[in-house]
Amino acid sequence: MRRLRSRLMAAGMRPTRQRVALGGLLFGKGDRHVTAEKLFEEALADDLPVSLATVYNTLHQFTDVGLLREIAVDGARVYFDTNVSEHHHFLVEGEGLVDIPGAHVDVASLPPPPPGMRIARVDVVVRLCKDED
Repeated sequence: MRRLRSRLMAAGMRPTRQRVALGGLLFGKGDRHVTAEKLFEEALADDLPVSLATVYNTLHQFTDVGLLREIAVDGARVYFDTNVSEHHHFLVEGEGLVDIPGAHVDVASLPPPPPGMRIARVDVVVRLCKDED
């Protein structure tokens, strides 16, 4: 927990009790992709007294300071990725996201951005479904 507190402070965030508790759930299990609802379920199972709104706010705050990446896969479904390195994803229907190492996707011939804009990041999500036998 001490390392997590230091990480939050280095990102310019105050290490509140709820941020540290949610950060422990998020970052204590290695690289992962979670939805706010999944993290909320984990918090409840861990007897953390937080609301779903607090979970959403914390995830967005962590994203804003670069501790998480937000991956929007549908209009209403958003995953938060603890691996902030450059990489892309497989979306396995009904299961969730799986990392694709960055070197395994070649994105070429992007259109130029509009004047005054720059490309910040390109997220490739490859949708997969199980073979029907």
